[in-house]
Amino acid sequence: MTLLVVGLIVFLGIHLFTMARGWRAGLIAKIGEGPYKGLFSLLALSGLVLIVIGYGQYRQAGYIPVWDPPVWARHLALPLVWIAFVCFPAAYLPGRIKALLKHPMLAGVKTWAFAHLLANGDLGSILLFGSFLAWAVMARISVKYRGEPVPAPPPPGIRNDLLAVLIGTAAYVAFAVWLHPLLIGVPVLPGRG
Repeated sequence: MTLLVVGLIVFLGIHLFTMARGWRAGLIAKIGEGPYKGLFSLLALSGLVLIVIGYGQYRQAGYIPVWDPPVWARHLALPLVWIAFVCFPAAYLPGRIKALLKHPMLAGVKTWAFAHLLANGDLGSILLFGSFLAWAVMARISVKYRGEPVPAPPPPGIRNDLLAVLIGTAAYVAFAVWLHPLLIGVPVLPGRG
């Protein structure tokens, strides 16, 4: 579980660093915006790789149970993760969803992490998804206290919202049916494992 913890510290640590606007601005002034973005990307990717390898090693060593989620919680996780998948494209498609959520990417991360906490009661999952949930909550609070620019009104019509729902749903289906079992090794849908 050590690699998982180190990966979380690296990945979420650099994302937390961006909330320290003074330090961030100082580093950008010192090394330049391009090198800063390159360093940020390299550290984020390294942290993500460590998380994936560390969580995989944890799963191979055997789950450490903390609590046993009820069946209803696992069923509730499915539509919550779908909502999270819709939030991700909505972050890039100005529309009513984005206007309502203000920060759909953070809303998606919070929803995704919460859904996984509902469905998984083992220590590694609590550590992984709890860390992401805590970071997303802190990031949203940070954005709120930095002051938000007045959002542009959503464009007329529902085109971008429909696109967000369609793209999010397609990605959700692909992940739930094929990619989650393939990449994570855990079937999402009953009877698919």
